[in-house]
Amino acid sequence: MKSFDNISLKAYNTFGIDVKARRMVVVEPGDSVEQLATLRSLDGGTEPELILGGGSNMVFTKDYDGTVVTLSRESACPVRQSTLVTAWGGMVMDDLVRWTLDNGLYGMENLSAIPGTVGASAVQNVGAYGAEAKDFVESVEAYDLKDGHLCTFSNADCCFAYRYSMFKDVPGRYLILRVTFRLKKEYAPNLSYKALEGLPHATAGELRQAITELRWGKLPRPEEHGSAGSFFKNPVVDEEVYARLRQQYADMPDAHPSAGGYKLSAGWLIDRAGWKGRTQGGAGVWPKNALVLYNAGACTGEEVRSLANAIQQDVKQKFGVVLEPEAIII
Repeated sequence: MKSFDNISLKAYNTFGIDVKARRMVVVEPGDSVEQLATLRSLDGGTEPELILGGGSNMVFTKDYDGTVVTLSRESACPVRQSTLVTAWGGMVMDDLVRWTLDNGLYGMENLSAIPGTVGASAVQNVGAYGAEAKDFVESVEAYDLKDGHLCTFSNADCCFAYRYSMFKDVPGRYLILRVTFRLKKEYAPNLSYKALEGLPHATAGELRQAITELRWGKLPRPEEHGSAGSFFKNPVVDEEVYARLRQQYADMPDAHPSAGGYKLSAGWLIDRAGWKGRTQGGAGVWPKNALVLYNAGACTGEEVRSLANAIQQDVKQKFGVVLEPEAIII
């Protein structure tokens, strides 16, 4: 376990916002329970703590006056038992997807090129192109910072839903150390998502490469422009609202039936509200994907929040639909 004082978080959030944390503690794969227990007693246990994965869904609006706890990115090699793979929570999720294919295990190809870490994938239930982390998570091993012990959660215990797990209800309590995924030995491409129609998929490697190219064709590359990926969740509306919007807007994409109603395209709503390609201060809406807010030039977290608020207001006024951020604003 390593500790750093007054450290910049610019390299620890994909928006590239330059703020500082009063302290950062980096947990290593070999740290003991006794070492993890020291996290509970920092400044007498009264100091605020923020658990940070890859920072791919975080927007920092100011310096963090507390301790940021993160896992080492020097990933321990995943452990395989037949079709089960246990990966260190600090491992980059895309590196794990690559590792599974290299080792003849399949299923997670559709999650290729998603930024963030293995641990964060379980917290957020990341998803793309017709697949979600919950489809593969077997169990989650975590350290309980409140009660001071290791615990293991099954897939059912995690209560996964769209961009949700029960870990989101108790921020700062569970430090996810490892996640075990259940995969398959036989490759069976998941082409259920419409955007995947016609992509090369003779092998898992071909499909992974095609999905990676598809993703970066619509999203800003991290080395060029910082972002948090999809900034808003796709809103779910009831049948009455959906019928009204379908009648008003013939060009509205078909909604996907979802628990509680119909899931609309947040990107379409933002585009139709006139925000695609616009900038406000140092933050902007990506010209190729209205769902993505990006760093258009040394932006601050407050500029991102201000832009997000303006978009929410316009979408609500025009469509009567409330957009909920997928990104977490600190």
